[in-house]
Amino acid sequence: MQADIDRVLYHESTILSRLDEMAHTISRDYEGKELTVVSILNGSFIFMADLLRRVPLPLQIDSWSVSSYHGIKSKGRIEFRQNSIADVSGRHVLILDDILDSGLTLRAIKERLAAESGAASIRSCVLLRKKLQIEAATVADYVGFEIPDEFVVGYGLDYNEQYRNLPYIGVLKEDAIRRYAR
Repeated sequence: MQADIDRVLYHESTILSRLDEMAHTISRDYEGKELTVVSILNGSFIFMADLLRRVPLPLQIDSWSVSSYHGIKSKGRIEFRQNSIADVSGRHVLILDDILDSGLTLRAIKERLAAESGAASIRSCVLLRKKLQIEAATVADYVGFEIPDEFVVGYGLDYNEQYRNLPYIGVLKEDAIRRYAR
């Protein structure tokens, strides 16, 4: 698996250090508020676990299975894999996602929550945000790292369900992309 990585962008120690900083900011911003965290599966599960263990606040956790990718390309449409959402009426919602590139997924989730949930507020937190030439469809309120517009894996991010378990974030080699292409 590691032979498929062109280069490591962020080692585990760097990621965890950044999560400490993010957790401090989130804890300050939500102190005294009723918080529900909505994690977007599958990519954010490691990020969610490591981040939320650092947030010393009472909170509820929900998760949504949402997809916008096929291979390395965004499909341009969002698939919600469940129909119901948790009752977050009057609560503050923080959406956690692994990566923000086009912004379509995050925008669709925010729009659905705004239309259906009655949440007191809706904000978002992403581990990674791609630096793109075009303006993303939405912005994240909390961002771990800015990354170049390359296909990355590890720390929960996958390519066709491979590489999620890498403890770091790395750029996938082109030959690995071809080998695992569907």
